[in-house]
Amino acid sequence: MSERYLFILFDDEATWAEASPEEWERVMAAHDRFSKAVAAAGGVDHGGEALQPTTTATTVRNGPEPVVTDGPFVESKEAFGGYYLIECDGLDTALALAKQCPSAVVEVRPILDLGGE
Repeated sequence: MSERYLFILFDDEATWAEASPEEWERVMAAHDRFSKAVAAAGGVDHGGEALQPTTTATTVRNGPEPVVTDGPFVESKEAFGGYYLIECDGLDTALALAKQCPSAVVEVRPILDLGGE
């Protein structure tokens, strides 16, 4: 039975701010190889996206009086920069695939099945 996982990608944004076009091309090729590795492992890559830098983020902290602030909620060296939604045969396969993903840190989170499709 296949399961779905969100691969949350974290990288140092300073690296990308200074990256040359050739470096961007190299990294995009690595992501393409990763997508092919998912398929080769019998998984399904349901897509993913890269995000704009954290300097473009706005955070809404909800409560009795919602507060809106510029920037990300959490400060860290590595920033949430993108994601993949992967379907594969279980956590062991998901972790093996995450080790092939070209990001500094990959957080693997199972998708909660709420009984939908």
